[in-house]
Amino acid sequence: MKFFQTEISLEPASRGFHLITHKVLEAIPELHDIRVGQLQVFIKHTSASLTINENADPTVRIDFESHFNKMVPENAPYYKHTLEGPDDMPAHIKASLLDSSVTLPVTNGQLNLGIWQGIYLCEHRDHGGSRNLVITAFGI
Repeated sequence: MKFFQTEISLEPASRGFHLITHKVLEAIPELHDIRVGQLQVFIKHTSASLTINENADPTVRIDFESHFNKMVPENAPYYKHTLEGPDDMPAHIKASLLDSSVTLPVTNGQLNLGIWQGIYLCEHRDHGGSRNLVITAFGI
């Protein structure tokens, strides 16, 4: 079995859902050496997350942001963790509702995604800064 791992820093992104599939693939060219395996992408932050969803129509990403903002509002009167701004506690909740990692199948050196699937960086803060990802590929 082969194992490859790298860590990358993404440029700061605006609040919202951003396709990052191409950045992940650029970071780990060794993926081509795996016939059957998996790729795991992990984000080292608690106020941003990762998910897999629609990669074609950008309105899907806009709707995700709108829905998450309604589902997890800012300035809820019961929040105690408020020192870092009104977007911080909601960002932690949103990150927990999604996840800190995604795992994808690798087949013949390529991600085995559906035709309309891509990896999203979900930035839940207004000014989250750069985000660090650990990318691990393994298989035969």
